[in-house]
Amino acid sequence: MRLVPGRRPDPACRTGRIRTLSVVLPVYNEASTVGDVLDQVLKLDLDGRELELIVVESNSTDGTREIVQDYADRGLVKLILQDRPRGKGYAVRTGLEAVTGDVILIQDGDLEYSVEDYPSLLAPIEAGRASFVLGSRHVSGRPMRHFEESRRTSAMLNGAHWIFTGLFDAFYFVRLRDPFTMYKVFRRECLDGLGFVSDRFDFDWELVAKLVRAGHVPVEVPVTYESRDFKSGKKVRLFRDPLTWIVALVRFRFAPLAPRAAPMTAGVLRNGRPAQS
Repeated sequence: MRLVPGRRPDPACRTGRIRTLSVVLPVYNEASTVGDVLDQVLKLDLDGRELELIVVESNSTDGTREIVQDYADRGLVKLILQDRPRGKGYAVRTGLEAVTGDVILIQDGDLEYSVEDYPSLLAPIEAGRASFVLGSRHVSGRPMRHFEESRRTSAMLNGAHWIFTGLFDAFYFVRLRDPFTMYKVFRRECLDGLGFVSDRFDFDWELVAKLVRAGHVPVEVPVTYESRDFKSGKKVRLFRDPLTWIVALVRFRFAPLAPRAAPMTAGVLRNGRPAQS
């Protein structure tokens, strides 16, 4: 990340050991992969850091709920059950309300990203280089997305990514390569004074936009990425979601950092016993 000259220092940036990492994992219809993801996160060596794993399940129809409920029954995760799917953004916002750790990491329920990158993502925060880190999916000389059976679609998505990234950089006066990555890691205090309203994938735009406007400009760290195609469960809608991103680009450049939002409720399982969040 190249910081624009004249930008104020990050108010939450400091050197300090991370005590507890809160991982927020929204999941909907990921029965074929979510168990592997949970096992990988739970087995990861965090070098003495505590792990708080919060799973937000949106009433899947493929058996995902039963899989994650088993982990909650064994006391391995904090599980938030939603009565219906309202979008990834809504699920992440729900999970953020339950975190107690000093650093938050957003994780998907598929296998596109590698959890082995956690230490690299946490290092700049502990070293005091940043309070906000993005896991950049770009590798020099290699397209970010490559769908063997649909090369035209992957080429279109790769081209659109650079267009949207250029627009984001221009609107928010930053120089980022991958502001829309799933791996977003930040100190919990970065959320102080912020409020979020997006329900779908435009939440990625809202989160980065508001953190940047609040002075938390991210450092970008390379991560391993293997994109899945739409046949494998990719949930972005090619025609609907880009329109919401254009709206988000302008909206969150000028919208209040802490808008009023409707209260969010969900059933929570702690050690297998339901409670109200």
